[in-house]
Amino acid sequence: MGMSVGNSTSEEPEVMMDINTTPLIDVMLVLLIMLIITIPIQLHSVNLDMPTGNPPPKLVEPEVVKIDIDERSQIFWNAEVVPSRGDLERRMVEAAAKQVQPEIHLRPNKLAKYDVVAQVLVSSQKIGLTKLGVVGGEQFLE
Repeated sequence: MGMSVGNSTSEEPEVMMDINTTPLIDVMLVLLIMLIITIPIQLHSVNLDMPTGNPPPKLVEPEVVKIDIDERSQIFWNAEVVPSRGDLERRMVEAAAKQVQPEIHLRPNKLAKYDVVAQVLVSSQKIGLTKLGVVGGEQFLE
């Protein structure tokens, strides 16, 4: 604490009771500088472990077979009419026997009979076609 003696009219000097903040500010500045120095530098980069060597060879693109079922429930194999269910299953067996199975894209019309669509799905499952997808679902949104 500091004292201040001034020219006062009284006989006793007036005592100043204020705290001296200069040493406090000096200590705070030293602590702030120490904090700034000890904070690690932030990097704006991301370290990635990228693969080295040659990229793997391209995979063989599978063949795509489109099975369409029109509004009269007639089945088409790549835009070719399939006359019977036996002929459809024969084509499916040939497709399943290939080394790389083709992707089967089943595209039923929304007016087609459910029974015909279900028979195609059952036949493909029974024969062992694993890459089967139903496409053209946007026609059913209403």
